[in-house]
Amino acid sequence: MAAAAGDGSVKPLQCAMKLANGAIELDTGNRPREAYTEYLRSIHYISQVLLEEVEATKEAGETVTSDTSKMLKLAEQCLERAQSTAAKLGKTCLRPAMPVAAPVPSPASRHRRVYSDEGGKLSPFLPPEIFQKLQVVESQSSKKELTPLEEASLQNQKLKAAYEARMARLDPSQAMQKTSLTLSLQRQMMENLVIAKAREDTLQRKMEERRLRLQEAANKRFCSQVALTPEEREQRALYAAILEYEQDHDWPKHWKAKLKRSPGDLSLVTSLVSHLLSVPDHPISQLLKKLQCAVYRALYPIVSKGAAPGCCSLPPDADGLRRLRPSQSLYCMPSPLEPSPAPRPPDGPCASPPRPGPPSPQLLGKDSSFEDLEQFLAPPERRGRGPGERPEPQTPGQLKGTVQDIHDAIDRLLSLTLLAFEGLNTAASKDRCLACIEEPFFSPLWPLLLAVYRSVHRLREAALSRSMELYRNAPPAAVGVPTRLLPQDPEAAGAGPYPYCAAAQELGLLVLESCPQKKLECIVRALRVICACAEDYYRARETALQPGIAAIGADDLLPILSFVALKSGLPQLVSECAALEEFIHERYLIGEEGYCLTSLQSALSYVELLPRRALGK
Repeated sequence: MAAAAGDGSVKPLQCAMKLANGAIELDTGNRPREAYTEYLRSIHYISQVLLEEVEATKEAGETVTSDTSKMLKLAEQCLERAQSTAAKLGKTCLRPAMPVAAPVPSPASRHRRVYSDEGGKLSPFLPPEIFQKLQVVESQSSKKELTPLEEASLQNQKLKAAYEARMARLDPSQAMQKTSLTLSLQRQMMENLVIAKAREDTLQRKMEERRLRLQEAANKRFCSQVALTPEEREQRALYAAILEYEQDHDWPKHWKAKLKRSPGDLSLVTSLVSHLLSVPDHPISQLLKKLQCAVYRALYPIVSKGAAPGCCSLPPDADGLRRLRPSQSLYCMPSPLEPSPAPRPPDGPCASPPRPGPPSPQLLGKDSSFEDLEQFLAPPERRGRGPGERPEPQTPGQLKGTVQDIHDAIDRLLSLTLLAFEGLNTAASKDRCLACIEEPFFSPLWPLLLAVYRSVHRLREAALSRSMELYRNAPPAAVGVPTRLLPQDPEAAGAGPYPYCAAAQELGLLVLESCPQKKLECIVRALRVICACAEDYYRARETALQPGIAAIGADDLLPILSFVALKSGLPQLVSECAALEEFIHERYLIGEEGYCLTSLQSALSYVELLPRRALGK
């Protein structure tokens, strides 16, 4: 841990990820005692870093950073794994001790486990009713102005309290004064109620006149030669509500003035949308909560029924599925792979990369090289399957409908935001606005989405998990990484425990995010780190490198990325990529981000189909 923390050029989050990955490798290698120690060491390191951060920012008053929340999630995951490992070692006393140590439920208690360790027994998420109540409580947290009748009622309560205090001070002989005070109280209370009723009637009349005027303005905005659809009518009603909100609040006018002064300032767009969605009583913020609740209600039954036979239950003939334990919390890395009961291959140098030859039963005639990538990108129904392996289930119709609802919901939020703030109606501002909407929209929903995608791709995850277990100690050459792109001296200081270690750590950060855009950025950064490491390794070997010539090409990138995916130990990357492909905006799919995502999917497909017996031989 001291070595991990001593490098000042490395972020604390990356050091924590490195410690956690080391614990996972020990747990995977059937060394539970050492793994248990490393899990606790990781938690201790994270606690120290966060305490130092709090002390450093105490006077500055800074808010919690995104790295802080990620480290808290990582500590939670390490704690869950430490509990699981302790149970193996017979330290069951840790489980009942937890509630005593933390009697007050922390915010992390909402990170529910999707599945338990017993192979498919369901531990449900929050029921939709509770989820909706939480959203409503957040929306109603702002103070509401009192109506005239409510103000009059409070005033009358004060008058009555003063009247009772004065009556208590009078002698029984002062009956005339008591009668006078009672009549005066009744008169004042009646006057207050009459005046308040008149004010409320006037206010309601003016509000109705304003509503009709704003409704007319909304009708003009949505005028059409044909009849409006129900969605368009709802959009018109929401626009009228926005106009009415802007009559009572001044901050939208100030933001519109800022946009007019700086139309190309994208940071202003980010601040505006973030503020807009943080105001609980704004119609757009209320629509966001409403749409989230609708999607949650649609996804929850799919996850709840996931333990039924044929959906998420683990078939007895798939031995790797029992070793694959789905995520234990909302943003959790998958649990460490348990050792297989089958005899392990002998220790020693691993075999050379598989060469084209007679097809193995596991590949069913597929070539293991990277020359024919189309076969790895083929749909599941066109892929060859091993004997006894059942076809991978298709996405349920419910999920398809919910995915379409999610796209429609984001489009509605975007179009309504553009209607409310016309200064955002440019190409760059639209893209930034879309990114700012997606993050709060997906944050509470991504765990359920990922759980459903993992149930759909459970067979592929199992195959990937078996490859990761079999090849966890394999050298880079075993998956086709050329020698010229490997470090000349692996034992050199700062080289890391294995080549391209920094890229594997960067890829591991993906599971800590809950927004598709940020997950995609993790993939892009991982590939950039791969290219940078490859350049450094190549220049260290080839001193006479011609300027302008890249050290790595597309044919070299995929083997390296496959090795990085193996070292990440994350079978759920299959499901993460499938979900990202569905929810990433089309503009990103044709640029650098889309190329990186496709490259990772190709690498995962290759790793999934690695021969099972090559290393054993």
